[in-house]
Parts: sequence; structure tokens; C-alpha cells
Amino acid sequence: MIKCIEPTPLEGISYFQPIENFHITGRDGRVDIPWELPIPLVEEDYRAALEQGEPGYDQIGKGMYKALAQNPDCVYAIDFARILQSGYPHLIAEIGGEVITIDIKEAEVPFLTRKINLLKIMSLLEKNNAGLWYEIGQTFVEKGSRMEATHLAVQSWYGAEKYLAKSFELDPLNLHTAYQFGEVHYVLGHYEQALQLWEPLLDKLKDSERLSLETRINAIKKGELPRVPAVDYLTALSVAFEQHQEEDYYEAAAIVEDVLADEVFCSQFPMAGVYRFLEQCYRAVNMTDKADAVRGRC
Repeated sequence: MIKCIEPTPLEGISYFQPIENFHITGRDGRVDIPWELPIPLVEEDYRAALEQGEPGYDQIGKGMYKALAQNPDCVYAIDFARILQSGYPHLIAEIGGEVITIDIKEAEVPFLTRKINLLKIMSLLEKNNAGLWYEIGQTFVEKGSRMEATHLAVQSWYGAEKYLAKSFELDPLNLHTAYQFGEVHYVLGHYEQALQLWEPLLDKLKDSERLSLETRINAIKKGELPRVPAVDYLTALSVAFEQHQEEDYYEAAAIVEDVLADEVFCSQFPMAGVYRFLEQCYRAVNMTDKADAVRGRC
């Protein structure tokens, strides 16, 4: 038996070490796959496997699916994904169906996180699919733009950079990818990289789109930029939300006021939710005049 790398610890998952020459079998003999690596199982299936001596076909599929959905970057992720592809096509179809379901509705942040993980599973099996890498990056952008997820802003925007970079590498002529990749660089404060991506697009865009992008390019060249990278402001807002939870309303309001003082940043990011939050801070400390002044602003 090969010597295994220690698998990634996952919540609700235990790893079963199969006996030598173990095969994953099922579907009336249509599945017969030799397997030597640790098998992820949900807790009840793990206990059952210990009693029975080995896990069954359905238990293995469920465990690998749960492990990948929780952490598609875990040790043995590519091996688990390939087993699902060859031995559990119905579970692979389920992944695609769930992604579509999440796209249809207005997804909350936990659903965006799950969508990212499901897309990552698919990308393990289609490493050269630029569209998948783009979709992962775009979902990170959406997650990083949510006011309720500002504490995840740095992680989300750098995640977007990583996956859009891969998509752009695979398909450098895709206008959507180039534009969005430039947008991510802009948010991270990589303004020269944003220019390098955006300037070649001008001749390929329609009038209104070209004018909008040209305005942003000229602003970068003139130095009309946020005082700090946009991602830093998003992180600052997460600190303000934490201060609010600790009932330090004056500090929370001060942080938000500093963010809103940057007109360039505010013109490029929707601030309606932030003004509502600032109003709550003011009212919590009976600063009624200030609360009335920002009420309804966006």
C-alpha cells in the first residue's frame, strides 16, 4: 500500500483507511475502481464502516461529495473529484444543478461561498475551461462587494484576482474577462495593471461603454484615485461594523465618516447600506440632526 499524505481535517468528516487491494464497486458492476487513499466519510457512515469492515458505494460518494463541497482545495481533492466523475456521474450532475439554482435567486453570502466551492470542484475536472475560472472569479467579486461581507473583502478580492488571472491566461481575447480582471486590479490598488488591461479594450467597445471606460482610464492617468485602495476602505467598514456590535457607536461612526469623505471611492461603490448604517450609529447616541441629514442618502 502506498504511503499516504495526511488528509485535510474537515468538520463532520472522518477518514477511513481501506484495506489493501480495496475497490470502490457499485451500480450493478459498472463501477469498479481500485482505491488506496483515505476515504472521507460523514460521521455516521464512518462508524458504520468500522462495524462492517468497509464503506459502501453510496457512503463513499456522499463522503467525497461532502468533503469537496466543504473544501475543494483539500488534500486529495483532484482524486476525489475524478472518482465522482468516473463512478458517480449523478453527483457531478447535482453539482451543476445546484450552481444553476444559486444563480437563479438573489444569493446570500453563504450561498455565494458554496457556489464558489462547487465551481472549484468542476474546475478540478476542467482545468482548461476559461469560463469556469471566470465564473469563480466573478463570484468572488460579488462576494467581496457585499456590505455584509466586508470582513471577507481582502480574501474575496484576492481570490477574484487569482481566478480571473487564470481565466485571462486561458482566454486573453475575452473582453468580459479583461475588463473584470482590470476592475479587480483597480480595487486592489494595482492601477498600472488595470490600465494595461483596459486600454486595449477601448477600440473594441461600443460608444457608451467606451466613453465610460475612457473616463476611468483618464482618471487613473490624472491621479484621480481613492486615497487608499478600495479594498482597504471595505476592510475599514468591517471594523466599523465590529465596533457597532461592541456598542462603540462613536468609533463606528468616525470610521464611516472617514470612508465617506473620499468622494472618488463613494462615486465608484454603492454606499446606500453604509449611509443607513451611519444613521443607526448616530441615532444610537442621540445625534438626531446628523441622523436626519444622512437619512435616505445613497
